[in-house]
Amino acid sequence: MSIHAAEAASDDVAYASQEEAHGIEPRRIGGTVMEMKNITLRFGGVTAIKDISFDIKEHEIRAIIGPNGAGKSSMLNVINGFYHPQEGEIWFRGAKRGPMKPYEIAQQGIARTFQNIALFKGMTTLDNIMTGRMTMMKTNFWQQAMWWGSAQREEVEHRRRVEEIIDFLEIQAIRKTPVGRLPYGLQKRVELGRALAAEPKLLLLDEPMAGMNVEEKEDMCRFILDVNDEFGTTIALIEHDMGVVMDIADRVVVLDYGRKIGDGTPEEVRANQDVIDAYLGVSHD
Repeated sequence: MSIHAAEAASDDVAYASQEEAHGIEPRRIGGTVMEMKNITLRFGGVTAIKDISFDIKEHEIRAIIGPNGAGKSSMLNVINGFYHPQEGEIWFRGAKRGPMKPYEIAQQGIARTFQNIALFKGMTTLDNIMTGRMTMMKTNFWQQAMWWGSAQREEVEHRRRVEEIIDFLEIQAIRKTPVGRLPYGLQKRVELGRALAAEPKLLLLDEPMAGMNVEEKEDMCRFILDVNDEFGTTIALIEHDMGVVMDIADRVVVLDYGRKIGDGTPEEVRANQDVIDAYLGVSHD
């Protein structure tokens, strides 16, 4: 057995032991899917991320938290390929990743939602979610314009998958409604649907609960857990609601002023004095 295989097996046992200790059926958390090694990101003379390392394991829910300005969104943009770090390495599914464009990242199996909703407001729920299938379409523009033969069969198959996602997210009643007319909570659900339409191996969620009321948060938590459990999707999320993070995350990495100050299970992070100080606003002398 290789060193990496042995480490992955050890991680699986550790997670299983934690679940069994609480009388819960062990979850299927596997080996490392993505690893960030000594990532440093600068914007001119400003260092947004400084020498940060952490990993994301298959099928887990991995939370990235920290006070405002900690570097969370910058880190998500590095994972998504929107930002290219000046230092460090990114490994995804066992291969070192060089500079790539966001659409190339999407083709690798990484999808995301945004803190500020980025939907096509004049398009229906169905059509918005269909855009999530674009990177998976094989026919060219002219074949699609003619809507004949293979293009027709391809669209029918993509629409079938989109209808399944609409059923899964319980938004059948708004499938033909322009998303600009929908309340905020439902728009966030549609954006989740669009990300799921790409059938991601790794799903990035940027503050999925932001701006929601209690009922909407409960619904979104349920869908995130169901996506993780039923689809087997690995999830990395940024979230400010600590109650949500502690309830649904398997592991949490904590950033503050662009540096990593904590990493572990919710219980370990909750007891970390550096994390406590950061959230209480203790000065950094």
